This record gives sequence, C-alpha cells and structure tokens, in this order.
Amino acid sequence: MTQDTETALAAIRTAFPELAAIDGEGLRVFRDALRVMEVPPGTVLFSEGSECQAYVLVLDGSVRVQKISESGREIVLYRVERGQTCVLTTACLMTSAEYGAEGVAETPVKAAVLSAAAFQALLDASPAFRRFVFTVYAGRIADLLMLIEEVAFGRVDMRLAQTLRAHARRDGGGATVSATHQALATELGTAREVVSRQLKEFERRGWVALSRGRIEIRDDAALRALGT
Repeated sequence: MTQDTETALAAIRTAFPELAAIDGEGLRVFRDALRVMEVPPGTVLFSEGSECQAYVLVLDGSVRVQKISESGREIVLYRVERGQTCVLTTACLMTSAEYGAEGVAETPVKAAVLSAAAFQALLDASPAFRRFVFTVYAGRIADLLMLIEEVAFGRVDMRLAQTLRAHARRDGGGATVSATHQALATELGTAREVVSRQLKEFERRGWVALSRGRIEIRDDAALRALGT
C-alpha cells in the first residue's frame, strides 16, 4: 500500500466512518480500485444522457445536481457534499441506465472514485459496503420525495423565506444573501418572474432590501415566521 493510498483511506474513513467496517476481500478490492480526483468549480461531472462510469465519494466541496427542462427551466434536485454520495450515480450503476440530470461542481471538489467494475465487485464482496450504499440510497430517495412534495404543494413565499434564511451570510447584526433572482428560482424550481415578484412583495413589507445580486435581510423574524 502506497503512502498516497493510506492517506486516501484515512480521509475516506474520516468522512465516511461507516466504510471503516469494510474488511477481507472487500477491503482489498476497495484499496486496489481507489483513486482520488480534484476538480475546479464549474466542472460538469456528469450530463443528462451520459453513461455512469464511477462511484464517487465526496471528501470536500459541493456538487450541485440539477434537472434542466426542454424550455431551459432548472431545478436543483440536491447537493452532494462532504461525506455524501450521489443517488443518481448509484441508481445508474445498479441498473446500467443513463444519467437523468447533470452534476456540476459548485466549489473545488475532492472525491474518492471507484470504477463501475469495482463498485459491482464491492457490492458482491462486502456486506459493509453493500449496507452503506443502500442506507445512503434510501436516505436520498426520502430527500427527493420531500423536494417533490415541496415543489408540488409548498407555497413559493414560504419556500423563498426558508431559502433566504438558509443562504444568508451573517455579519454582525445584519444578514445578506448573494444570489440572483434566477439562481433563487433554480433553487426553488420556479420561474425567475415568480421569485422577483415575491421578493418585491417582501421588500414592500420591509423584510428585505434588494440590490443587484444581493438581498439584505431586514426582518429575519418575519421571514422565520412565514417559513414555518
């Protein structure tokens, strides 16, 4: 085992403690197949319709998984961050299906990567790995069901209030969100015009102050009350 492999395994066990239970033949397969990749922000890691070739364990950074309609509308399905894996990747590897969305690095991303063949071998050889994969898969499916419920039944004003508070950067006594109306619309799975209209209403009520690419939160309590 090389020093680089030892370092990678240590990083994986820290970010994914469940994988420390892999032993025997499974550990040998895992160790031999393991490689680490680093990509800059903006890198498209997979595209809709592309074939899945690797299982990715994110060690640092954030990958945005989004769906783009034929008309160009976007919705963020979920993010894959440190200690997480991608449910679409898992589904594609298990069924040999193509990706149904795209994944883009939002930040510099460092990840451990296993080839598709190694992933299949580990499912066969390691109960610990198999348990990890299906536990994570089930959790992500639950998250996606919650997103579907929010998009289908949730009020845009409530979801926007929650999103503003979740993305706010707090400095001293104030809080600001650095995001365009289009970026917020993508996050919420709605049209930019809908978000702009709702933000104008928030501004009219004195809850926020709008400027180009920046939203200042002036009444956090009102947004919190609306979003709950």
